[in-house]
Amino acid sequence: MNATLAAVVLSLFSAVAYAAAAVAQERLASRSAGSGTLRLLASGAWWWSVVLNASAALLHVAALKYGTLTLVQPLGALTLVAAVPLGARVAGRRVSAVEWRGTALTLLGLAAVLVTASGPAPADVLSVPQALAVAGTTAVLIGGLSRPGARPGLRHATASGFASGVASALTQTVTVAATDRSDSLLSAQVVVVALLVAAFAAGGLLLSQTAYQGGLGAPLAVVTLANPVAAAVIGLSLLGERLQGGAAGVLLTLVGAGVAAWGVVTLSRSAPEPAHLAADSVGDLADDEHPVAAVLALEPGSAAYEPSLVPKQSNSGHLTAL
Repeated sequence: MNATLAAVVLSLFSAVAYAAAAVAQERLASRSAGSGTLRLLASGAWWWSVVLNASAALLHVAALKYGTLTLVQPLGALTLVAAVPLGARVAGRRVSAVEWRGTALTLLGLAAVLVTASGPAPADVLSVPQALAVAGTTAVLIGGLSRPGARPGLRHATASGFASGVASALTQTVTVAATDRSDSLLSAQVVVVALLVAAFAAGGLLLSQTAYQGGLGAPLAVVTLANPVAAAVIGLSLLGERLQGGAAGVLLTLVGAGVAAWGVVTLSRSAPEPAHLAADSVGDLADDEHPVAAVLALEPGSAAYEPSLVPKQSNSGHLTAL
């Protein structure tokens, strides 16, 4: 199995695991509304969803070992694609025509990106000065996007996507450097970059939770799209990644990214609310799981205005692809 195929397969399994965990947590939250966090900790089903989330994250890290950032990060949108039929089946409903259209657009766009972004397994890594420069630049951008002002949800979602994309780029450096037998596993490069990964992954999580306070649909789409953009900029500018096909390849990538973005936006706003899901339970699950699960509970067009999606104060979070 070549490096590109391995990265695609691992990304696919990662997306399915994230989607399965999201749907499982949604169902658990709808059955346990008002029971509190301690009750969930005593539930075996909840711990299985945690295992699924952790497995998905590990699969994503493994994919970064074999695939370029410009290939692996856009494939994170497959989580939305996988969540649609899974959520529909569990909810006992048919996949709607709008959902099929969003799925088709996302897959078509990702196929175009896959053609041009394929390449050998990554070998270049960020040096410590480069990693620090990326971290500093990203921190400045996040600070600017997080300032008070209009449309904080979308700005915080953009900042979250950037933080998560940078975390993935840094994770790839840690993964490649740590598996390179020519250097120590606890080298300064691995330790410093690993600390930066933890900081940006945590920052991305906190920013996403803030972004979702005004609704999940549009912020989720922005997070999903900003993540691969940030990772691709780092990969193309600092890690020597190249798109296949020259100018035509670049054009195909841009078209594919646009089509995939259209599909992501469609999916993030399309899913109807299951009949048995009480409106007040949506607010409970928004704290606890991957955002796809809450998107599956939205009525069409309600994402930007749904008051029940304001998260309650909680120490729990959700685990997403880096």
